[in-house]
Amino acid sequence: MSRPAKLTLAASVLVSGLTVWGVHYMQERERQVMYRGVERDEARQEEKKRQRLLEHNINQQKEAAYQKMQPTAQAASAPSGNTL
Repeated sequence: MSRPAKLTLAASVLVSGLTVWGVHYMQERERQVMYRGVERDEARQEEKKRQRLLEHNINQQKEAAYQKMQPTAQAASAPSGNTL
């Protein structure tokens, strides 16, 4: 093979190799970015769940305090014939 043909072949192989490596690199980066999104979503959902549980506990405490001040039919069993 002539020298220009060898250089052309080497350049083609180099460009092809770099292209394949570049595509794999970009796919790996994209996969990592997408996974970080999943992690953020899971953390956000966990925080919402924690917040809802906290609000639920606060509401239960409020309800218990209100029931002490003014019992309702839910807290104390009302006589069956006494309805409004």
